[in-house]
Amino acid sequence: MQLLLRVFYTTLVSLTLLLILTPNGAIAPAHAESARAMERSARKALASLYKSSPGAQSLARDAKGILIFPEIIKGGFVVGAQYGKGVLFKGGAVAGYYNTASASFGLQAGIQKFGYALFFMTEEDLGWLKRSEGWEIGVGPMITIVDVGLANTLSTTTSHKGIYAFFFQQRGLMGGLSLQGTKISRIEPHE
Repeated sequence: MQLLLRVFYTTLVSLTLLLILTPNGAIAPAHAESARAMERSARKALASLYKSSPGAQSLARDAKGILIFPEIIKGGFVVGAQYGKGVLFKGGAVAGYYNTASASFGLQAGIQKFGYALFFMTEEDLGWLKRSEGWEIGVGPMITIVDVGLANTLSTTTSHKGIYAFFFQQRGLMGGLSLQGTKISRIEPHE
């Protein structure tokens, strides 16, 4: 029992430090990221995704909305967590700001950073995000995780409904990426 508590507290301290440190190792400011900074980061990540995956750019033409999380931080040792902030674009304009978070328990160890984008292909699919008071992925519309092979075969004739998820810019040492159990909630960043 003492070992489990020690592991839990070590993980909690590690995740807390991971979430408050900036990439250069300095302590992050206590205030929330500005809406302008979030949009700039999301647009840059989306441009990078389009450059590396023509399938994503093809989907974007018909998508009713694109929710992009430029940087998710995931870490854990037995107990794990991930968190990030993102922007919803509709017709190229900002339609909202969101965060994504999840927690897990099991055989896991490591720290990882990555980004992901969700392409909502119908207004009905996008409605799940807008209507929910925190949408848990896995409940609601079907989500297709797009790997490199599928990304190369996607076209507007093969993708009519559902939500397509692209992972990108993976860095770190932690195996596996998953969206199951991830909760996405609307936030209001400061201007």
